[in-house]
Amino acid sequence: MTSHELRDMYINFFLERDHKQISSASLIPENDPSVLFTTAGMHPLVPYLLGEKHPLGKRLVDFQKCLRTGDIDEVGDASHLTFFEMMGNWSLGDYFKQESISMSHEFLTTVLKIPQEKIYISVFAGDESAPRDEESAGVWKSLGYPESHIFYYEKKENWWGPIGLTGPCGPDSEIFFDTGKEKCSEGCDPACSCGKYVEIWNNVFMEYTKDADGNYNRMPVRNVDTGLGLERVLAIMNNVPTVFDTDLFTPIIKKIEELTGTKYSEETLHQYRVIADHLRAATFVLGDNKAVSPSNVDQGYILRRIIRRVYRYLSQMDAPSNTMSKIATVVIDNYSDVFPELDRNREFVTTQLDHEESVFSRTLEQGLKIANKYLDKIGLEKLLCADDAFKLYDTFGFPLEFTQELAEERGITVDTAGFRDLFAAHQEKSRLGAAQKFKGGLADHSEETTKLHTATHLLNAALRKVLGDSVYQRGSNINPERLRFDFSFNRKVTPAELAEVESIVNKAIQDGVDIICREMTVDEAKAEGAIGVFTDKYGERVKVYSIEGYSKEICGGPHAANTGELVSFKIQQETASSAGVRRIKACIGSQA
Repeated sequence: MTSHELRDMYINFFLERDHKQISSASLIPENDPSVLFTTAGMHPLVPYLLGEKHPLGKRLVDFQKCLRTGDIDEVGDASHLTFFEMMGNWSLGDYFKQESISMSHEFLTTVLKIPQEKIYISVFAGDESAPRDEESAGVWKSLGYPESHIFYYEKKENWWGPIGLTGPCGPDSEIFFDTGKEKCSEGCDPACSCGKYVEIWNNVFMEYTKDADGNYNRMPVRNVDTGLGLERVLAIMNNVPTVFDTDLFTPIIKKIEELTGTKYSEETLHQYRVIADHLRAATFVLGDNKAVSPSNVDQGYILRRIIRRVYRYLSQMDAPSNTMSKIATVVIDNYSDVFPELDRNREFVTTQLDHEESVFSRTLEQGLKIANKYLDKIGLEKLLCADDAFKLYDTFGFPLEFTQELAEERGITVDTAGFRDLFAAHQEKSRLGAAQKFKGGLADHSEETTKLHTATHLLNAALRKVLGDSVYQRGSNINPERLRFDFSFNRKVTPAELAEVESIVNKAIQDGVDIICREMTVDEAKAEGAIGVFTDKYGERVKVYSIEGYSKEICGGPHAANTGELVSFKIQQETASSAGVRRIKACIGSQA
C-alpha cells in the first residue's frame, strides 16, 4: 500500500459518513504563542473546539502536517519521528464516544482489514478531576474486545491536552497494534516502550477545558478529536519493521546512499534515519507558506538545531557540499502533489539549507578550535569538566557524544554526570521561561487577546499600504499584553514609515469600523481581494474578516466587533527576525 492510497482510503471513509475535508494548516501556528509548531491535528481547530462555528459544519476530516521535538532523542528507532502526518476526524458538538469508537473500529478492521485480535485499547483510569472512562471501555467491549485487551491508565497516558497552558482537553482512548514481538517482561502492556505495542490512533473526547488556575471545567459542547498516525499505519499495512521502510522514506534513503557513497546498513542505520527524519522535517518547515528560516530564536532555533545535527552526521560520512539541499529536493518531489507549497517554495528550501551549511561549517571549525583548546589544557586527571563540555554544547551545538568522541581520541573522559546536571538546569530554566512566554494561544478568548487579533489585521494592511504588496505575514504571537508580528521585508523599516503605519491603524480605530465576518469559498475570497494563507483545496470554505476601507483577511478568529474597542495602537519595537523577515511588537489601549 502506498501513502497516497492510505490517505485516500481514510479521507473517503469519513466523507462517506458525512464529514467534510479540510486542508492541512501551516506548521507554524496562527496567532498562537502557546507552542512553536503545530503539534497535533486538533491544534488549528482550537477556536472551533471552543464553540466557534466552522464554515464546513460539524463533521470534519483531514491529514495534518505536525512537528514535535519532545521525542527527538528517540528518532532512529522503528516508529518515532520529528515531522509526521496526523490523519484526523472531528465532531464539533455532533457525535461522541459511541459513534467515534465504532467508526475507528470499522476503519481498522473492515477497511484496512487489521485482525481484531492484534488491536489493544487503553482508556482513562480517572482521578480527582474526572471520573474513570467506563463509557469508552463499554463501547469497546460491545464491539467484541475482551477485558484482556483493555487497559486503564492515569492522565499521563490517557488524557489529551491542553496543547498550551490552557484550553480544551479530555480523556482519550488510545488504539495499539500488537507487533507480535515477545513481551519484554511479565508486566509488558500497551504503556510499555519496548516496541511490542505501537500506538496508532487516539480518540480524544474533549469535554473539559483547563483554565489559568489549573481547574478542569466541563465544556458546554462536547467534541471529538482523533489522530491516526499515517507513517505508523503505513508500516503496518506493508508489513515492514519500521516507518523508514515505507515509500515516504525509501527514496530519501536511496538518495543519501547515492550522495555519500555509503550503504544503509546496521552500522549506519541510526545516522541514516536521523538524516532522513530531520531533513524531511526541515524541508517542511522551510517549505511552509510562513517561510521560517534558521535563526537563534523560536521556530528558527529548532530548525537550525535539526539542520546542524544532520550536517554533523553527513560530515562523518564525508558527504560533498550541498548534500542537504539535494536530499531535500527528493522530499519535495515525493510530497509536492499532496503539499503543493513545497514545490512553490523549492528555491527557498534549497537556498536556506545551502546557506546554513556554509554558516555551520565555519561555526564547527571555530568550535573544534575551542574544543582542542579545552583538551590541550587538561592535566593528569584526564577529565574534561562539565562546564567546558556544556559550553561546547550550548555555544557551538556540540552534542555530548560528539565531545566524548573528541576526548576519547586523546584518552580523556568527560564529566557526563556534571554535564547532565547542567543540561537539566538549562531545561528547567527554558521551561520556566516558556511558561511565561507561551501564555495565551488560540484557546485564549480574553477581551484583550481578541482585540489584539484584530490589531494584527490592521497592522498587516497598514504595512502593505506603506511598504508595498510584497509584504506578507510570516507569523504572529499574541498574548494578553502585546502582539508580535513577523512579515516579509528585506530592510529595516524607517521611523517615518513606522509612524505612518501607526497612524493608519489609529485612524481605523478612531473611525470605529464594524468587523464583518462572512463565509465563502477560497476562490470567492481571492476574487474579493482577501489576503491570508490560502488553502490548495478547491471549493473549501473559509471565514473572511472585513474592516471596510482597511482590511480583508482570511482568519479563524476571534475578533473584536468594532475597531473602536482597541482604543489606540502603539508600535513598541521593529527588529530583524531572520533573513528577509522583520518583526514588530505593539500594544493597544491603556498599554499603548
